[in-house]
Amino acid sequence: MDTFVNILTTALISIFIQNSIFERALGSNILLYAARKKEHLLGFAAGITYITTLAAIPVYFLDRFFEDFPYYSIIMPFMYILSVGIIYCVTLIVIWRFIPKLFSRIKKYVHLSVFNCSVLGALFLASQLGSGLGSYIGYGIGTGVGFLLAAYLLYIASDRLNSELVPACFRGMPIMIVYVGILSLAFYAFMGYTTAI
Repeated sequence: MDTFVNILTTALISIFIQNSIFERALGSNILLYAARKKEHLLGFAAGITYITTLAAIPVYFLDRFFEDFPYYSIIMPFMYILSVGIIYCVTLIVIWRFIPKLFSRIKKYVHLSVFNCSVLGALFLASQLGSGLGSYIGYGIGTGVGFLLAAYLLYIASDRLNSELVPACFRGMPIMIVYVGILSLAFYAFMGYTTAI
């Protein structure tokens, strides 16, 4: 029961307080792409959740094995990419072999949801802030759900942000970046940070 509570607590922290998009701007380029179409939202969030949750397991053991190695901080990103790459290749081979229709639908976009900064950021945050395997898995789950929340907030605002009421020079990417900045400030305040007087 303690492991489940640890996973749930860490996932909720990762979704709301340490949202990788709004607090650290990790994966924001993929977020803007995913928020364009409603069909992309769940696919990208599912891909990110799947890969960060599964990759958290070998990363936890790699961190424990190499924690006393003096240069581990230098090779740590390569270990993360190696873990993600192995899971990615094995998953694609299994899907290609056993579910070819799904493979033909996802093959154009799956690499975008797997190899991006939010995946590596989730693994790095888990490594820096996680205390056990449950918290590593919680950060993996929370990053994917947090990405879905961020993409959904951009998706529902995109019609209003691209309306005729917005000046033409701000429509599209400029207004989306301003909107993400405002949401980031709101999430930053949600964490309890205030300005010094």
